Amino acid sequence: MPPNKRNNPTRARTSESEYSLIEFMREYPDDKTCLDWLWKNRYSQDGVHAYCPKCQQERSFKRYETTQQRQSWTCQACGNHIHPTAGTIFHKSSTSLHLWFYAMYLMTSTRCGISAKQLERELGVTYKTAWRIAKEIRQVLMIQTDEPLRTNPVELDETYMGGKAINMHASKRAKLTGRGTADKIPVFGAVERQGKVIAVTVPNVDKVTLLPHVHKHVIPTSTVYTDEMGAYKDLRDDGYNHQVINHSEHVYVSGDVHTNTIEGFWSLVKRGIDGVYHAVSATHLQGYLNEYAWRYNHRDGGRMMFEVLLLRTIRR
Repeated sequence: MPPNKRNNPTRARTSESEYSLIEFMREYPDDKTCLDWLWKNRYSQDGVHAYCPKCQQERSFKRYETTQQRQSWTCQACGNHIHPTAGTIFHKSSTSLHLWFYAMYLMTSTRCGISAKQLERELGVTYKTAWRIAKEIRQVLMIQTDEPLRTNPVELDETYMGGKAINMHASKRAKLTGRGTADKIPVFGAVERQGKVIAVTVPNVDKVTLLPHVHKHVIPTSTVYTDEMGAYKDLRDDGYNHQVINHSEHVYVSGDVHTNTIEGFWSLVKRGIDGVYHAVSATHLQGYLNEYAWRYNHRDGGRMMFEVLLLRTIRR
């Protein structure tokens, strides 16, 4: 059980933190501790007995010190080896397990994101290694699920990710028309009020593109709030209780009808990318959306955010 916040000597009484760096280092001080966690959570609850696929029954296992980088546990009956890192994002990685765990801690404890360059400095690895670790965490562990949003009213909105026209090269700026979406990446989002968010890149914001995402992520008969964009006009015919806020008439809140929640999430993502990552390519944008959506969806988890992410490493 986590220590009581009020009685925890490693944290100030006024701190809002629920899982400090000192606590992380105390629980996962080295590679051995991290490997033991994988062994016990993947194969052996008591740390000794586990199912042996060769014997096809539960056997006693022991860990022998070897020269190989990734240590294994050996069946005492048949000599079969089990490697706790096999089949995980740590498989065949030459980077210390402790550094992988620390990177996950950093990415879950930050609120705005952490760049690969900062990870490089924190972990003491090369930039290439730091970038790969962050990429794996975003695109494998923080991947968004296909589960629909089930509670509360849902807000739908779309936005564009990309630089400002004033910062673009003159050749690109010359292509801009209307709202200035040339060379920007369209993104669709749906958020439950006081609940979870889903954010995905889309090729365009046409009705035939957005409505399948709505049908996939929002349960029919739900109350949905959108702006007056034409792509959403058929939602009522699809069984949704569709409420519209007319931004074109400079109306942004009318009772419960507004899209401020999803727009707040867009602001969080854009300010984070602008301030931390500066620029994100279309190829990797979904990974960054996964990262921000993951933290948003676990924002009340505190210590649990890191533990949930850690448990995702052992899903098979």
